[in-house]
Amino acid sequence: MRKWGTCFFELYAQITLERLIGPEYELLVNLDKPDLQSPDHKTMGIEVTRAMKESKDVAKSLLKEMSGIKPRDEIGFKQEDIDRMMNTGYSYGLVEGKIIGTKEYDYWAMALPLRRVIDSKVAKCISGFYGNFKSMGLYVFSKDPITYSQAQHTCSHIRSLQKYHDKGYDRLFLSEISNLYVCNLEDGLAASSRIVDYPISLDMRREFYLEATRRNLETEQS
Repeated sequence: MRKWGTCFFELYAQITLERLIGPEYELLVNLDKPDLQSPDHKTMGIEVTRAMKESKDVAKSLLKEMSGIKPRDEIGFKQEDIDRMMNTGYSYGLVEGKIIGTKEYDYWAMALPLRRVIDSKVAKCISGFYGNFKSMGLYVFSKDPITYSQAQHTCSHIRSLQKYHDKGYDRLFLSEISNLYVCNLEDGLAASSRIVDYPISLDMRREFYLEATRRNLETEQS
């Protein structure tokens, strides 16, 4: 079993890509360096990570573990969702960042602000750390809202970091629970056509969550 339950997030990322973008992501396997790979280990690779701001409010939310939450204390949550979070230890996708499941705590506690995450992951990619893939993507989960403008800025920043290197990412996926920004980092595109915004409804998030927990349980039991 992966440390800190990272497998759940990697599976959630894959399911999100499958359902929102296309079936080409269905065959990816959950491995390491990078986290999602095509079966031939050369066609497609996607590194999955997370980002969040450094602040006292974020620190307080991290300390609010699921085991200490009473359902009636959280207005607007369905009892069935509370039960799911209690049983699985995961909350991502069911709530808007108010609760962190017991199995997610260390995952988010190790998160860095987006800019630092990007700098670190790009440095690894251009160094050849992830090997050689025809298409290489970076999928970033965020506990903080991301605007379209921020997505554009992040896209430009990555392209500037990779500009004089042979290796690099050609896709960036920015996921902030209810939205997925898909950024094309390839050359020759106008800035206005680089980003596609995919809204993720509550029903869709619940579907992704249930499927990710099901696959994760199968992985843990295998």
